[in-house]
This record gives sequence, structure tokens and C-alpha cells, in this order.
Amino acid sequence: MADRRGEIRRRRVYEAPDAGDGARVLVDRLWPRGLAKDAARLDEWCKDVAPSKGLRTWYGHRPERYEEFAARYREELAASPAAEALGRLREYAAAGPLTLLTATKSMELSHVTVLAEALGE
Repeated sequence: MADRRGEIRRRRVYEAPDAGDGARVLVDRLWPRGLAKDAARLDEWCKDVAPSKGLRTWYGHRPERYEEFAARYREELAASPAAEALGRLREYAAAGPLTLLTATKSMELSHVTVLAEALGE
């Protein structure tokens, strides 16, 4: 079997868990609408690594703001408490596969994409 340490996956939290998910961590600040806590099958809900309410509101998933959103979010990830939370996620990834879970519909223009890039650096 291949060594899957360092593998970072991105999935919607509404998708059924997969045997290859490894550690399953919800990285949204708000609990996903309509999802029962036991159905999520999480290892951790890491709110501190999610974008701040102010940044999330400003961005509003508007594609023309994505690049600036990503830059601002990276700044947030460098400061406490997000930096400590990012460290915990790196530990999960070092131990085996890590699946970042979000309720976001547009994965490519979400914080999860920026977060996965930051973890891979």
C-alpha cells in the first residue's frame, strides 16, 4: 500500500465519508445547514482556521474578488489563532491522508483551496 502521508483532499461535508478520507476535518466557521453532527463523522471541527466573518462577508464568493480574498485569507492564516489551527492540520496530514470538509458549493473559489495550498507548502 502506498504511503499517503501528506495527501490533502478537499470534499463537501454533505458527501458520504470515504474509506480513504483519513482524518476528516470540517474547516468552516459555521455548522453546515441541515447536517446532523453524528452524520458528519468528523475527527475535528476546526473553526479557527476558517476565514473571519468580516472577510467571508466581504468576499461573498464573488469570483472577481477571489485573488484578493486568497491574499487576505493567507494573512489571517499567519496570525493566531489560525496559525495554531494550521499547525494541527499539518500534524494530521503528516500522519496520513487529511480530508478538508466544507459546505461551500464552489470548491475552486473557496477558502478550502487556499487552505490546501497553504498546507502543501
